[in-house]
Amino acid sequence: MKRLLEDIKNNCLKQVYLLCGEEAYLRLQYRDRLRNALAEPGDTMNYHYFEGKDTNPAELIDLSETVPFFAERRVIFVENSGFFKKTCEQLADYLKQLPPTTYFVFIETEVDKRGKLYKAVRDTGRVVEFSSQDEETLKKWVLSLIRKEGKKISGATLHYFLQKTGTDMGNIRRELEKVFCYTLDREAILQEDIDAVCTRLVSNQIFDMVDAIALQKQQEALRLYYDLLSLKEKPMRILALVGRQFNLLLQVKELRKKGYAGRQIAEKTAIPVFFVGKYISQASAFTEAWLRDALEACVQADEAVKTGRLGDVMSVELLLISYSGGTAGNQAARH
Repeated sequence: MKRLLEDIKNNCLKQVYLLCGEEAYLRLQYRDRLRNALAEPGDTMNYHYFEGKDTNPAELIDLSETVPFFAERRVIFVENSGFFKKTCEQLADYLKQLPPTTYFVFIETEVDKRGKLYKAVRDTGRVVEFSSQDEETLKKWVLSLIRKEGKKISGATLHYFLQKTGTDMGNIRRELEKVFCYTLDREAILQEDIDAVCTRLVSNQIFDMVDAIALQKQQEALRLYYDLLSLKEKPMRILALVGRQFNLLLQVKELRKKGYAGRQIAEKTAIPVFFVGKYISQASAFTEAWLRDALEACVQADEAVKTGRLGDVMSVELLLISYSGGTAGNQAARH
């Protein structure tokens, strides 16, 4: 990001950029900055935008060969094309002989770094990857937004806010706006303000569901499941998230056994640092054998739906009943 900012600041722009990565908020922010730097506002003759997997590489090349109309550059933005996940040799070869007046900007969530097109952009232009930000970066960013609004928040409340919103910057920004509106007439942001207006992430509800399973609170586990269904979450997605949670807990348990500390576990599992403590605590409620058995049960529940033996709602319900109060659930061990 730093090098991209320098390109824009010094007006020393590359002819080809690839903005990629899972952090959509930053990716789109820098997309707009690049557009403003490359194209004059309102110039519909020399600025072109394409989106989607039906984008035609040949059309992009034909357009690129057209001399700009009373302007320094012809600017072509291509978003979510899928070109970087599949072979697109036509564009990869073309970028090596790009006309000096043409500028390409590709915006993609996922890319294959082994692909020919990715390597062509890397060699002829600049690749900028926007990954999830670490805890300290997110805290500094949120604090700067809070100060700009003339408000204050304690360290503990800020930590609680991030636990509730997750690491997606777009979601954090939306939830923070709700908090600002709710606390319009006062300076301090309190934990009860966050509880009052912030939307609870599905992943947090899954975490609570697994907690209920560990504590053998069957009715609580089922209540959380029905709540998710009422929010239009699909049963198979809930099953996938429960399975993912069990898998993460198994990884955390194994890493703890090997002597890894919290930050090391975060790096190896991609769990945000400020969530690791909760995962370590939850993992301690289960044995490794129980977690492996639960993972296998998730696979079997998925198979039961796909083969038509059970409906999706019933399949997940039976899994939760079995592991939060039945014979399987009673195998959970606390250390």
